Amino acid sequence: MNKIPCALQLGIRRGGLEIRQFARQRESVVFTLLFPVILLAIFGSVFKDTIAPGVTFSQYFVAGMIASGLVNTGFQALAITIPMERDFGALKRLRGTPMPASSYFIGKAILIFASMVVQILLLLGFGVLFFGLEMPTDPGKCLTFAWLVLLGSACSTALGIAFSIVPKSGRGASAVVSPIVIILQFFSGVFFVFTQLPSWMQQVAAIFPLKWLTQGMRSVFLPDSFATQEVAKSWETERTAVILLVWLAIGIFFSVRKFKWDRD
Repeated sequence: MNKIPCALQLGIRRGGLEIRQFARQRESVVFTLLFPVILLAIFGSVFKDTIAPGVTFSQYFVAGMIASGLVNTGFQALAITIPMERDFGALKRLRGTPMPASSYFIGKAILIFASMVVQILLLLGFGVLFFGLEMPTDPGKCLTFAWLVLLGSACSTALGIAFSIVPKSGRGASAVVSPIVIILQFFSGVFFVFTQLPSWMQQVAAIFPLKWLTQGMRSVFLPDSFATQEVAKSWETERTAVILLVWLAIGIFFSVRKFKWDRD
C-alpha cells in the first residue's frame, strides 16, 4: 500500500514546481533577480562619496540593497503574483485537490528562499568586485547575516502572502504593491543615508521591517565604528530581531486567517 505524502513532502515538491515555473518566466526572472543588481550598478557608480571614515556610499548602498532585495523578492513578488494566480483560477483549482493548504505556502517559501539566495550572491559578487564591499570574517557577523537572511526571508514571505488579499485583481496588484515598496525603500535608508532623512520619515520607517533589515545588514558589512552614525548610536541587533519576529507573527496570522483562494 502506497503511503500518502505528508504536507511537508508535498510542499517540497510544490517548491520545485514553483521554481521551474518561475524560471520559465524570463521577464520575472530578470526583474526579480537582476533589477536590484542594475540599481546597484547605477547608484553605486554615481554616488561614491565617503560618508564616514573608511565607508563610501557605495558600500552603504550595497548593504541596503541586500536588505531591500529580501523585500522585493518576497513581499513584492508574492503580493503581486498571488492575486494573478487567484484571477486565473489557479488557487481555486489547487484548493480543490487533496494537497493541504500548508503545502502551497511551503512551496512559495521555498521559491522565495531560492530566489533570495541567488539574488544575494549576485549582489555580494558585484559589491565585492566593483564597490569595495568587504565580506565579514568575524563569526558573530556571519551568524548575524545568516539569521537576518532566514528571518528576513520568512518575514517577507509571510507578509507578501498576507498582503495578497489587498489588491482587488491581479491586473492592479502591481499598482498597489510597487509604490508601497518604493516609498519604504526611500524611508528606510536604502537610497539615502538614514540619519540624513527628516525625523518624521525615520519614525515612520522604524515601524516597518525594512528599516531594521537595512540596519542589520549594515552591521554585517560596514565597520563597527559606523554604528555611531546610526540614530541610536548602536546597531540595535536585539531590537532588530524582536521587530522582525513581531512582523513575522503578524504576517503568519493574517496569512492563515484572511487568505483568499478565490475572487470575491
